[in-house]
Amino acid sequence: MWWRSPSFILDRQQQNDTASPNPESISLSSPPPSMADTLQNPNPNTSTSAYYQTRAVVTRDWLAQAQAAVGRHPDDRLPVSDERTKSAVGDAGKPFSVIDEFNSWRKQPDLAEAVAAIRALAAVIRASQATTMMELEIELKKASDSLKSWDTTSISLTAGCDLFIRYVTRTSALEYENFNSAKSRLIERAEKFGEISCKARRIIAMLSQDFIFDGCTILVHGFSRVVLEVLKTAAQNKKLFRVFCTEGRPDGAGLRLSNELAKLDVPVKLLIDSAVAYSLDEVDMVFVGADGVVESGGIINMMGTYQVALVAHTMNKPVYVAAESYKFARLYPLDQKDMAPALRPIDFGVAIPSKVEVETSKLDYTPPQYLTLLFTDLGVLTPSVVSDELIQLYL
Repeated sequence: MWWRSPSFILDRQQQNDTASPNPESISLSSPPPSMADTLQNPNPNTSTSAYYQTRAVVTRDWLAQAQAAVGRHPDDRLPVSDERTKSAVGDAGKPFSVIDEFNSWRKQPDLAEAVAAIRALAAVIRASQATTMMELEIELKKASDSLKSWDTTSISLTAGCDLFIRYVTRTSALEYENFNSAKSRLIERAEKFGEISCKARRIIAMLSQDFIFDGCTILVHGFSRVVLEVLKTAAQNKKLFRVFCTEGRPDGAGLRLSNELAKLDVPVKLLIDSAVAYSLDEVDMVFVGADGVVESGGIINMMGTYQVALVAHTMNKPVYVAAESYKFARLYPLDQKDMAPALRPIDFGVAIPSKVEVETSKLDYTPPQYLTLLFTDLGVLTPSVVSDELIQLYL
C-alpha cells in the first residue's frame, strides 16, 4: 500500500530515464525534463488525455528514484539492542505506558508528533503480554485512543494512529497462523510503517526539487519540518533562491523557520503577517505545510494559511503544500467552523478589556481550489486526486 506508485500518471512518454539512482546523492539522477512546467502548463499537443492533465502526478520512475535516493537513514530505526530490550516493564520496573513512550520519542526535535505516536504504538506490540490476536488488537486500540486523547485537536496525530492500526492489522493470513508468528508479523509491519513514515519527509524533499529554480523567491507561512527539509535540500543542491517568512503570530513560528534558514545561509526576509499581499508581487511560489489533508483535497493548517492562499490565488501565484501521507485524514469540513476547535492563548502585549472577545483558534481550512499541488510521499498530487489516495490508504 505505502510503496505503490500513484494511481494517475502524467505522461508515460517521459519515462525514458534508465540511469540507476545513486542512494548517496542528494538530488535525483537524470530527472524527467521540465516536470514542473509540464504539470503547471500541460501541452495540448501531447497524447496525454485531458483527464490525466487535470489530475497530474509524477511519473512512476520519478517516485521510484526519489525513494531510492533517500535510501536508509540511521534515524529510521532504533538500534537493534534497544529494539530487543523493550519489554512489558519499563525503566526502573515501571509498567509500560504508551504515553510515556510517546513522550520519550517526542524529545527528538526533528521527529513529528504523528511519527512519535507510530513509534509508541510499535512499542505497544513489542511489550504486549496478550496471548490472542483479539487481546492484542484491543490493547492496540486502547493505546491508540489514549494517544489521540492526548491532543484531540491534532489532526495528524489522529490520522497517524488510525493509519497505523489499519496498516499493521490488515491481513487475513493472520487468522491462520499461530499467535507467536502473527505477533512477529505485526511487529515487522509496525517497524516498516515507522521506517516509511520517517523517510516520507526526505522523499517529499526529493520530489519538490524540480519545482524550485534558480533565482526564485518562495513565501513560507508558519514552521513546517517538511517545508524546512524541502528548502534545506534545495540549498544543499546549490540552488540559488530566497525565502520570505511570515512572522506567524502569536507563537512566532516564522521566526523559528527564518532562524533555521539563516543557519543554512539561505537569504531570508521576515514579514509581518499582514504584509503578505504587499510583498507577493516579488514572490514566485508559496510553500506551506499541513496539519491535515482532508478528503476534499484541501488542508487544515496554521491560522493564516487560508488568507495567504487566497491572496496568492488572486495574484496567480502557485501554492504548493508539502505533507506526509500519514496526515491524510478522513474529514470533510464544509467551512471554517466545521472543525473541532483548536484554541491557544494569545498575548497581545497589552491588557485586553474583559468585554472584548478574542479569536483564539489556531487552525484554519484552505479549500482545494486555492491549492496548486500537494507534495507527498505518494507522489505529487493535484487536490482532486487526494480523495482517491485516501480511499486506497483506508481500504
